[in-house]
Amino acid sequence: MPMAAEEIEELIRQGIPDARVEITDLAGDGDHYSARVVAESFRGMPRVKQHQRVYQALGGRMGGALHALQLVTAIPE
Repeated sequence: MPMAAEEIEELIRQGIPDARVEITDLAGDGDHYSARVVAESFRGMPRVKQHQRVYQALGGRMGGALHALQLVTAIPE
């Protein structure tokens, strides 16, 4: 069963409390999403570590309940 955008957003916010999260359903099928995650706590982290934090917040759902996630991470400007 696909995950709802709201569920993805909530999981990321729980795992990264200072994050601003924008989720977009790329295909309209509830199975392919884009996420933009902006967090001050990413400052000084390489991009791969930022992405790992997001995946950790999703609790292993990537490749299962969450089929595809195009991920962009950033620090606030």
